[in-house]
Amino acid sequence: MARASTSSPSSGRPRRSAIRIAALLLLLAGIVYTIAFVFVLVMAQVDQRHRADAIVVLGAAQYNGRPSPVLRARLDHALGLYRDGLAPTILVTGGVGRGDKESEAMVARRYLLAQRIPDSVVVMQPQGHSTAASMTAVAAWLANRGQHTALLVSDPFHMLRLRLEARRTGLDVYTSPTETSPISDNPGLELEYLAAEAVKVPVAWVRSLL
Repeated sequence: MARASTSSPSSGRPRRSAIRIAALLLLLAGIVYTIAFVFVLVMAQVDQRHRADAIVVLGAAQYNGRPSPVLRARLDHALGLYRDGLAPTILVTGGVGRGDKESEAMVARRYLLAQRIPDSVVVMQPQGHSTAASMTAVAAWLANRGQHTALLVSDPFHMLRLRLEARRTGLDVYTSPTETSPISDNPGLELEYLAAEAVKVPVAWVRSLL
């Protein structure tokens, strides 16, 4: 005689509920990611060049004491802003990378001085190993001088997250993306960076609210 099944229709309900919740969460995550990506893309195309207390250059890789093409593009853009009279000071950021002997900030400063920028104009902030740490150091340096406005220079994909990190530190900022970055010259590579930023931006947004 066949044994009667002890399962009931209600036993599958918890599993179905869990599947629905997981699907809802995935949908929500997809919506948040899509919105973040759109905002990253929009801010990447906005140049807010404006007078400020300082121009801040976010660090990038350096190779044996020479700025990488990405870093050089940022520095050249900052030079143009400085020569246009938008700020009296250029703050260069970036710590010592793995395997490096010099900080990105030191290499950046040396490059700017070689362009006949006065020594007193270029200030190093080499403490940061991340965007958040660099912005915290910049905000502290400006606050110690009673200053609070900055013109931020980095690659286009970076602009939105920079603004969010600046909000967290209490800085009033404008952003001016580089126009000659090798990343922007490579559509496939730029898309990768934009996609990665869309993951980081929601986290930076939450941090800016705390």
